[in-house]
Amino acid sequence: MSTVRTPTVAGLFYPNDPEQLRQEINSFLLNANPSIQTNNIFGIVSPHAGYTYSGKTAAHVYKLLDGRHFRRVIIISPSHNEYFPGISIYEGEAYETPLGLLEVDKEFSKKLVDNSKMIFEGIEGHRKEHALEVQLPFLQVTINNFKIVPIVMGDQSKIFVEELASKLAEHSDNETLIVASSDMSHFYSKSRANKLDSIVEKRISNFDFEKLLDDLDSGKAEACGGGPIAALMKAASIKNIKRAQVIHRSDSGDVSGDNREVVGYLSAVIYS
Repeated sequence: MSTVRTPTVAGLFYPNDPEQLRQEINSFLLNANPSIQTNNIFGIVSPHAGYTYSGKTAAHVYKLLDGRHFRRVIIISPSHNEYFPGISIYEGEAYETPLGLLEVDKEFSKKLVDNSKMIFEGIEGHRKEHALEVQLPFLQVTINNFKIVPIVMGDQSKIFVEELASKLAEHSDNETLIVASSDMSHFYSKSRANKLDSIVEKRISNFDFEKLLDDLDSGKAEACGGGPIAALMKAASIKNIKRAQVIHRSDSGDVSGDNREVVGYLSAVIYS
């Protein structure tokens, strides 16, 4: 393959050694016990910190995918490193992790880009973004034989959320999984973080993506991937899929023991 996006946070956010990486993810999955079982999963929400901190929470929702079949996985990520007006689908042919190459579904990507003034194929947002990358090894361990559609939102304003949701609803099918990558609040005390993150949990559980966007805009809640979450939920709603459940919520203090400034994590499933 001529254009491959190589790992940028392997050895930092997760192990660089393939065997160690697979063992770590399998250990997280072994200890995960999601409180729901469902046949028809439309999408998931998963955190994107270093696995030491958020791997447990991510594993609770990825355990639901174990052994399932999806033809493609759309991963929607915020952009932490660069701003750009629009939604960028990786223009190359594959993403690489220590577990191997994941081919980009170019045919499906083109469907999302066609007749859109906001969605484009490019490199913007993909150069160093960890929020998308850290989802990939979990996907490689839990499901097989799938292509990816790597998406980074350079702008999470409502107009971009609505455009992406509309396109996802139009072209996704029952062989498509959507992953929204997001952490919650950053660097508040544990008690304050709990209050902020419980609002996001409530909005997801009540399937109220409009109020979620309002809360994020007003500062009542925080989620760096709020746009991806809302786009996933709105796409589901358009397809008359309106059930959601938060599977696990935690924060960095649960691991570090330092509760003065924590980062919040949440995983959830959107299903019918």
